[in-house]
Amino acid sequence: MKAIEIKTITKSDGSISLESTGLKGGIAVRVLILSEDEELEEKNYLRFLSNNPALDFLNEPEEDVYSIKDGKPFKN
Repeated sequence: MKAIEIKTITKSDGSISLESTGLKGGIAVRVLILSEDEELEEKNYLRFLSNNPALDFLNEPEEDVYSIKDGKPFKN
């Protein structure tokens, strides 16, 4: 597998366009987008977690196993 880094800036609608990659046409590629906006990354991550049905089980009463009396207070 070959990695090619191409930097670009998102358009006002959030889309991107890429310049020529140097690869010949018809090759299957995977595109990985890494954002340099850390605040946006955290918001997307939290939105993903809050809407992920795989984590719905955490809302079940059986999962509420801790109380305020568990553990020790953290003092900074």
